[in-house]
Amino acid sequence: MHSVVISDTSCFIILSKIDELDLLHKVYDNILTTPEIAEEYGDVLPEWIEIVSVQDKYKQQLLEMQLGKGESSAIALSLEIPNSILILDDYKARKTAETLNLKFIGTIDLIIKAKLNGVIPSVKPILKKIKQTNFRLSLEMEQYAINAAGEVYLPTTTS
Repeated sequence: MHSVVISDTSCFIILSKIDELDLLHKVYDNILTTPEIAEEYGDVLPEWIEIVSVQDKYKQQLLEMQLGKGESSAIALSLEIPNSILILDDYKARKTAETLNLKFIGTIDLIIKAKLNGVIPSVKPILKKIKQTNFRLSLEMEQYAINAAGEVYLPTTTS
């Protein structure tokens, strides 16, 4: 079990846009983020999200040569906290985390976990709300989420 979850900005933004930020807290008890991510988010984060600074700023600066400040700080913090899991949606950040053997999921995986843990009855209404935002959700990712949540994917047809 991962005792600490470190979230990047995109998870906060998309869940806030669809009024579901509390899903994060319902699925995970100990949620951390960095001051850089809190600043990127641009709004007040709930009290249940702890803001923690990276100790090794050099590692963070090295990561910033390839990634944005938020992703770099999240990955650097994850390197400092054993058994943590990252929530990253950015492809390049995920590839970097994978290279560093860090555990990570995306926001869609969080939604699937919420369904599997009985926090929400279905992923479909959440996915529908996400599709009404500017978050890129491919048909393949939508199908994956519905199937992984144990639901049936029924494509809409036009006649």
